[in-house]
Amino acid sequence: MQRTDRLGNPLTGASAAAAQDFDQALHEFQCYIGDPVATVERALADSPGFVMGHALLAWLNLLGTEPGALPAARTALDAARRLPAQPRERAHLDAIAHLVDGHWHAAGRVLEDISIDHPRDALALQAGHLVDFYTGASRMLRDRIARALPAWSADMPGYHAVLGMHAFGLEETGLYARAEAAGRRAVELEPRDGWAQHAVTHVMEMQGRARDGIAWMRAAPQAWAHESFFAVHNWWHVALFHLDLEEMDEALALFDGPIYGARSQVVLDMVDASALLWRLHLLGIDTGGRWDAVADAWEPLATAGNYAFNDAHAMMAFVGAGRADAADAVLAAQARAEAAGGDNAGFTREVGAPVTRAIHAFGNGDYAQTVSLLRRVRDIAHRFGGSHAQRDLIDLTLLEAALRDGQRSLARALAAERADLKPASAAVRTLVRRAGERGLALAA
Repeated sequence: MQRTDRLGNPLTGASAAAAQDFDQALHEFQCYIGDPVATVERALADSPGFVMGHALLAWLNLLGTEPGALPAARTALDAARRLPAQPRERAHLDAIAHLVDGHWHAAGRVLEDISIDHPRDALALQAGHLVDFYTGASRMLRDRIARALPAWSADMPGYHAVLGMHAFGLEETGLYARAEAAGRRAVELEPRDGWAQHAVTHVMEMQGRARDGIAWMRAAPQAWAHESFFAVHNWWHVALFHLDLEEMDEALALFDGPIYGARSQVVLDMVDASALLWRLHLLGIDTGGRWDAVADAWEPLATAGNYAFNDAHAMMAFVGAGRADAADAVLAAQARAEAAGGDNAGFTREVGAPVTRAIHAFGNGDYAQTVSLLRRVRDIAHRFGGSHAQRDLIDLTLLEAALRDGQRSLARALAAERADLKPASAAVRTLVRRAGERGLALAA
């Protein structure tokens, strides 16, 4: 008997129990809760010939950019390749094969075609959405989902996730009112949807609505943070709101608690830890020995060279902790990555290496070099992935380097940019004052 998922997509090789576990694992993945890897492994223990079970396991191991998870993804792909499969399922395996080999853009295109032909394939939509995020393809973050929306309705399982992904794509393309409305609706449908929660948070971050953001996030953290593997990132957003209000103690308390109190060695959590401490470092805030724990977590990955965005955040930790040898290892790994195949060579060459070298130069007090490197890439920084909020660190580092190097005119210009976007921000007011700007029409 041919099993299907909850939306009618065939699941070759699945028993009824395995199909149910697949749906549960997909729900966990959509909400970023629980342990979808364990759930899909249970499905595969029941049905070893379950093609999409192996595909989901591969995606889960690929989409966190964890260097150590790549062998598990390859194993899942190899197992699936030996099984009979339908064309849609084989297309998933083709996309996985591209990503296993480091070809992000090719994987995204295969997933795009799956979603065009099968707009209710929720896994293809989500995997594609994350590939768009990691490659900085903001238009596709929005339009990949927009294309599928007509095939969905509120009574379908997982509709909240489609709305949440669309919300994030709308936010990343500056359609803030629509993004907030879609994200709020998604959370109404499924309060545990951490991605939708985060899409609304991004809107408030980009609009400088720090107090609204804190209120939104603190209203029901038990919904989006409980047993969530996305909780660290969402708490990181709360810390950014406190930084915008110049509430440094609150930001440090969040670092010591839900952001890095558990000393996570998950790469995405380490990225957030580095990014928060670097913001505090730019502000001259004493972070005590906090850098050491983050640098300890990054050291085993310093030579991975598999994703340039991660390299930049590893460099922040090594600069912050004063680990020159580890910093040099990152630079050497990036040189090897530039010479290797796969899309990360381009991510590194175009953006990642200049940003990482700029952070290294900042740590060495070479602020002129920091300015020179970052000015070259700030307008194309999306090419190495991340969100607008995450890449804002590039502009913050550039502005601080300009200030420290005495490039006052440039600093005033950069501060004016920020004041135009966030006129009510206390942190921006401080930057404007430090840059010596006068006459900017800041909100009262």
